[in-house]
Amino acid sequence: MAYGGGGCGGGSGGRAIRVLNVAEKPSVAKAVSGFLSKNQQGGLRVRDGRSRYNKIFEFNHTVNGQPCHMSFTSVTGHLMELDFDDRFRRWHSCDPVDLYHASVRKFVPEDKSDIRRTLEEEARKCQWLILWLDCDREGENIAFEVIEVCTQANRNLNVWRARFSALIEREIQNSVQNLVRPNQLFADAVDLRQEIDLRIGASFTRFQTMFLRDAFMINLATDDRNLVISYGPCQFPTLGFVVERYWENQSHEAEEFWTINCTHNTDEGTANFKWMRGHFFDYTCAAIVYEMCIQEPTVTVTEIKEQEKLKYPPLPLSTLELEKRASRFFHMSPAHTMKVAEDLYQAGFISYPRTETDGFSEKTDLRAIVFEQQGHPLWGSYAQLLLNPEAGLWRNPSSGRHDDKAHPPIHPTRFSPGESGWSRDHHRLYELVVRHFLACVSQPAKAAETSVEIDIAGEAFSSSGRVIHAKNYLDVYTFESWGGSMIPTYTLGQQFMPTTLTLDSGVTRPPPLLSEADLLTCMDKAGIGTDATMHEHIQKLLDRHYAIKTPDIRFSPTNLGEALVMGYDDMGYELWKPYLRAMMESDMKAVSIGTKRKTEVLETCLQQMKACFIDARANKGKLFEAMAIFFERSNRSNDNQHNTGGDVVRKCSICHESDLVLKQKPDGHFMVGCLGFPQCRNVVWLPGSISQAAVTHDICGICTPGPVFKIQFKFRRLEIPPNYNVDHLGCIGGCDDTLRQLVEICGTGARTASSVSGRGQGATSSNSAQRSSSRGRMACVYCRQTGHSSDFCPSQPSRSHTARNQETNPPNGESSIHCNSCGEPCVLRTANTATNRGRKFFSCQSQGCNFFIWEDSMNGASSVSRANARSFASNPSRRGGRGSRTGGRASGAAFVSATGEPISGRCFNCGDPSHFANVCPNRGR
Repeated sequence: MAYGGGGCGGGSGGRAIRVLNVAEKPSVAKAVSGFLSKNQQGGLRVRDGRSRYNKIFEFNHTVNGQPCHMSFTSVTGHLMELDFDDRFRRWHSCDPVDLYHASVRKFVPEDKSDIRRTLEEEARKCQWLILWLDCDREGENIAFEVIEVCTQANRNLNVWRARFSALIEREIQNSVQNLVRPNQLFADAVDLRQEIDLRIGASFTRFQTMFLRDAFMINLATDDRNLVISYGPCQFPTLGFVVERYWENQSHEAEEFWTINCTHNTDEGTANFKWMRGHFFDYTCAAIVYEMCIQEPTVTVTEIKEQEKLKYPPLPLSTLELEKRASRFFHMSPAHTMKVAEDLYQAGFISYPRTETDGFSEKTDLRAIVFEQQGHPLWGSYAQLLLNPEAGLWRNPSSGRHDDKAHPPIHPTRFSPGESGWSRDHHRLYELVVRHFLACVSQPAKAAETSVEIDIAGEAFSSSGRVIHAKNYLDVYTFESWGGSMIPTYTLGQQFMPTTLTLDSGVTRPPPLLSEADLLTCMDKAGIGTDATMHEHIQKLLDRHYAIKTPDIRFSPTNLGEALVMGYDDMGYELWKPYLRAMMESDMKAVSIGTKRKTEVLETCLQQMKACFIDARANKGKLFEAMAIFFERSNRSNDNQHNTGGDVVRKCSICHESDLVLKQKPDGHFMVGCLGFPQCRNVVWLPGSISQAAVTHDICGICTPGPVFKIQFKFRRLEIPPNYNVDHLGCIGGCDDTLRQLVEICGTGARTASSVSGRGQGATSSNSAQRSSSRGRMACVYCRQTGHSSDFCPSQPSRSHTARNQETNPPNGESSIHCNSCGEPCVLRTANTATNRGRKFFSCQSQGCNFFIWEDSMNGASSVSRANARSFASNPSRRGGRGSRTGGRASGAAFVSATGEPISGRCFNCGDPSHFANVCPNRGR
């Protein structure tokens, strides 16, 4: 950035220069103009700009001896937006993976064009530009957005930056006389974050939404047709903390334990002695020790310690601590806390509320801040004591380890006994800031603590008591307490008989769900977000229906939030963990201080996340399985499913804009479709007998326009004629006779497969590929048990189990036998093979399912059916357990024929493996 020449002041021969001043909000522009125009000739004048909300204030002022005519206007937060070029902005315009390298641009949106025009018109008339944006990274980025607009209109502008931490007159007057240059590194760090978050968030959000929204009945407050299943690099790790604690809570198994307690009553009071072993989980061991103590109950005092204890006041107030303490003391959400703090700041009552700094500079006049609070009816007398040297209450505040080099800790900047327009939360937050500051400059609380250890039959017990001698800072910081309790006086070697000696039982309790303060602490330790943005990520979880607040103000995941984390967890790629984002935040900070370059960090981060995205998409079946555990399948058309991205096969020959990609639909069938859907409906239907398909690097030498990448197919042996190979390297460009013939013989799965039934409807057929791609289908969504589908669950409220059996079993063989593989009801049939002609067996009526069991093998031996069916195995939870919702997820095994020999054929008329089409009993139906 090339700034105009000349220093700050002088250089104009004493003539007044025109200065354009820009603040981040209209209220700040008005406040700063009021301070700077005081006692100035001509006073303050106001006129309209192009935007009716952003007035222009005019006045005269002198900056370092230089007469200036000041024009002061404002923006409303960010002036520009970062987004993809138009051809990538539509969700179906490209494969989501392309968003990692798609071109982006920063521009002024239409709703802020009037502000831009005001800046351009005013900049053309001025020689200087002074930026009064908030003095954090975000404010610095907005400053450079203003610079870009203004310098395009006037390239000779001399650009300056005003740095301030409070909207009070002395701070503003000092700032205008000590102007500095804008910090490009701070702005670069924000540009980096914006681009990383845009590319990662857009790619995963499009993938998740298009893949899952139409496949499941996700009943939220919003219309599920317009539901956005969003992903954010900070949002998801924050959700991960909530879900992980929920899993720990749900998987906890209570254990009973036993402990020994001893009490001793005297005229001075009661001492409660605790067993220094803590407790035993084995009752026998605890009982043996207790019996020993009962047999020799004489108590001997073995150790007495007396020492002074100090309880230190809190460190100066940072944003994170303000949010945590407001949540703990007042149950205010972090988002609401920041809104109220921003109101107090803009009104000039507290300093800038977004700061990481927890230590005051030596230049800060702390006593002057205390002096202003002497007239308050609640804490004014304490402020007077602080300033009285004889009271000895003053103590220079301690400093923490954080300093953002931009703002001091949050502190009061203006006295107020309480404004009439304040809400209850404004009063409480202002009181917290003031009391916290007064506590910081106070002496710690002092107490005398006595601890006594005793011996009973070789077992050690201890008790302690505390006597507070001076409350000091606790007198003003009424949000905290330091309970004191006396214990009787003991002497070393003293012996006495206990008043009570009991063996008591207890039960271990699960870790509680995370409170807002707990969640903020987790995010801070892991480096997720900044002090100024953490509350936004937490609020996003609630807005997206990924988590809810319980009545006791703790976070619990919704089904949607838990399913998403479970899906990514099952992939083995821990995108919900904080590590990736923590590294990004560290790199962004390195950019802000100049130790790393923006381009270097951006390239490395996007390469890493692109690899994560490709891996996640390749394992998307895990996500589908997890969703199926919590949500019923939807009856809506899945035509949009092919838009979820995939491996590119060729350029679309119809629209010539988007790619044709290979996609596997949730029902297991494959297709090749255009990413431009629904604008372009070009699709290539594939045989319904495909079990696996993958795009190769081989290019067809015949089909044009190229390149047309060949696809490696694997067919199900039972569904293709015996003269066709199971493995086939094919081309969808039109030159492949094999694919064309198999489409004619087997049909296309996309047009013949039936959808999975919704809640309360009769069962429909599904193929084996669908079942193998969705383990969640094996678990009933009502009772979470395996062995039956949700349509046949005994606990389903809408219809009885008996009624559903009667409706779905065909007339040729009513049965209560259900398929161990998919839960569908089995049909009683008669074998027509040479070996087993006339022998009856049960088989699954679902097309493509090979489960069967001989009727004469079922004489009380349920294990026989399991031997020939799929084997079920529960998937034990990882990482501390997932509670009760993770059990009963199945994995597949191979099938054998009705004769016990490898399957070599099946009926092409009804799909029954026990006979061929020429002797099919259903032939001609």
